[in-house]
Amino acid sequence: MDKSKIRILILDDEPFMLKLLHHMLDRLGFTELTICDNGMAALDWVAASDSEHDLILLDLNMPEMDGIEFVRKLTQHGYRGSLVLVSGENERVLQMAEKLIRAHGINVLGHIAKPVSLPELSVLMETYGQTPTLAQREDPSYDAADLAKAITDDELVIHYQPKVAVTTGEVVGMEALVRWQHPVDGLVFPDQFINLAEEHGMIDALAQVVLNAALHQIKQWQLMGLKLCVAINVSMDNLASLNFVDQVAQAVSSIGVAPHDIVLEVTESRLMHNQRVALEVLTRLRLKRFRLSIDDFGTGHSSLTQLRDISFDELKIDKSFVHGAWHDETVRAIYDASLGVGKRLGMVVVAEGVEDQDDWDLLRNTNCDVAQGYFIARPMPAAAVNDWMTSWDERVRNGLLTSRVTTPQQRPQGL
Repeated sequence: MDKSKIRILILDDEPFMLKLLHHMLDRLGFTELTICDNGMAALDWVAASDSEHDLILLDLNMPEMDGIEFVRKLTQHGYRGSLVLVSGENERVLQMAEKLIRAHGINVLGHIAKPVSLPELSVLMETYGQTPTLAQREDPSYDAADLAKAITDDELVIHYQPKVAVTTGEVVGMEALVRWQHPVDGLVFPDQFINLAEEHGMIDALAQVVLNAALHQIKQWQLMGLKLCVAINVSMDNLASLNFVDQVAQAVSSIGVAPHDIVLEVTESRLMHNQRVALEVLTRLRLKRFRLSIDDFGTGHSSLTQLRDISFDELKIDKSFVHGAWHDETVRAIYDASLGVGKRLGMVVVAEGVEDQDDWDLLRNTNCDVAQGYFIARPMPAAAVNDWMTSWDERVRNGLLTSRVTTPQQRPQGL
């Protein structure tokens, strides 16, 4: 990182803080420094620059124009740089502000509480340049015709992410995750085309591709002696059709796979338009012995209302309430509550987003049932599963299940 190319604006209404931050940054080798004591002057500075190498150190609580209003106006100026929050507000307010800023499409390096220390500022500034700017991370856009052609031309591929029992390490299943193998752009992830499929009536065709591929893969694994359940994501738009049950049942029957080998993960990213039809579809699927999972629990519309109305077998705690929960009091409280609800309702509880040893130890220490995440494995083509299972067995034999269990701030499970 060439510090001389980074233009830094320090925005704070306190003269002492402006001088202190200027002095600290100068000691760290940053030379292109500007100070402002109000939002309007800072916006003038932004308007005079089109550089993506800009960085703003921002105080949130300022008179006339506070930091949140300033960020909204930044987006109107097309700001492409990054932000650091420097504030005396409490941790939860700072985290909430960070999420809002990222929702605006602005990169946030992090936040520092006042009074600022030089070592803490130094560590945070070292992260600059390690995260791509908005301009660098823009993804290609696609239209309905592109996606329709991808479905027709068999460009959709399925990767599988393992789910393992926390207490034994046993591989209990896989989640089927669709990808688009684009002929020009390479592997395209579902967040770039699922909404497109829902908006243009292609979600059923997409689901059929995933279902057929997963069923054939289950059958192939069974012939190899592997008994793995496979989870498939189901959109609420799929559940809007009464024919969906018969389509799924017919596909399972024709390939010779048992319904209980399939877990249908219901992702309710938007409200049910016809609750009666959705409930009928889910009830019939349950009667046919398909397993139902409530996905991304605690986000969107996946909530306690669905647990009350629908007989789910499995509850998946969203990754935003799992990763880092061992040290974040707010996230930990939501994790504990979700785990407690699932346990009390007799459901298998799956924690998504297990990314490191600390996350894994939290699950072990709180008796969560199943883990899924990068700590275990990233999604992979079916051809890579055998090799991964061999390496996973070796990790388990080498003491993964007897490693440290040191979860701070142990809480009772439950509501």
